[in-house]
Amino acid sequence: MSYEVYELDEELNPQIKDAKDRLVTPKEILDTEEQSIEISLRPQNLTEFVGQNHIKEPLIISIEAAKKRQEPIEHVLLYGNPGLGKTTLANIIAKEMGVNIKVTAGPALERVSDLAAILSNLAEGDILFIDEIHRVNKTVEEILYSAMEDYALDIIIGKGPTARTLRMPLEKFTLIGATTKLNLLSSPLRDRFGHVYHLNFYEDSDIEKIINRNAKLLEVNIENDADKLIAVRSRKTPRIANRLLKRVRDYAQVKHNGIINAEIAKLALEMLNVDEYGLDEIDRKILHFIIDNFAGGPVGLNTLSSAIAEEMDTVETIYEPFLLQIGMLERTPRGRKATGKAYKHLGKKMPKQNKLI
Repeated sequence: MSYEVYELDEELNPQIKDAKDRLVTPKEILDTEEQSIEISLRPQNLTEFVGQNHIKEPLIISIEAAKKRQEPIEHVLLYGNPGLGKTTLANIIAKEMGVNIKVTAGPALERVSDLAAILSNLAEGDILFIDEIHRVNKTVEEILYSAMEDYALDIIIGKGPTARTLRMPLEKFTLIGATTKLNLLSSPLRDRFGHVYHLNFYEDSDIEKIINRNAKLLEVNIENDADKLIAVRSRKTPRIANRLLKRVRDYAQVKHNGIINAEIAKLALEMLNVDEYGLDEIDRKILHFIIDNFAGGPVGLNTLSSAIAEEMDTVETIYEPFLLQIGMLERTPRGRKATGKAYKHLGKKMPKQNKLI
């Protein structure tokens, strides 16, 4: 099949111009004080990036190889739970490659013109980062196929008998996709990524390093026992560690002399209802419901989400993975069960029939 090659003509499709006008840069998105602080806490290169060693080494090799060949790095797919560093890694890859990065989200790409506006503005080697890529409109996703493989965009201009297909050439670029739900990504799209990396939960020792590094950036004095206490309660997630660190800092500055020690950290975290395992009010609500109402389970996800007034996706993506990770929840074909560790933590007596869990 042959195509005529056209330059992008905004007059042919006013929607493309409209999408260009609506295109928001990362700087415009991240302009509040809190977001600026969050960005400043993010590592700027792979040397500063703590943990995820199974990703860092292959990435370093791929980046160096691409730079030697003077070509863009192959498309990258990052998947894992929220807050583990997918966006941070995308920005680091751009910085290591010495190129610009455009940031958008899957739900924002509603029309082909939205995608065309972004892709037509990319220079050679630039990176397009799409967060929650599994939520991209299916029509837009199909247009991505040729963009990723052939660096061209096929656009239909007009409707009915007068419609014509235009092939718009693109500069060679790298697409970095991030998702919390790899299973919702279609196989044709997933297979077009040259690198697919899974981000794991962090070890407490790595979270401690992150807390100490960020405490210095925030100009906060934190003692050794305090960083360990915050790390253990951070749900093995850097984003939560940063949030707890800032809230403990606020408490220390208002209630004390600004120095964070173990006692102050403990008082601040108790005020935030974060217990010694990092469980918050919703986590404990989930476990209490399973134990008190269903004798430890099993309980279906739909029933569980209705009982605690949370969306199923929220329970499955935010709360359940951590409870599984620390061994307080078990997934079975019939539903979710509370484990012996959950009974012990909540001070509940475990029924005899459940003691094999």
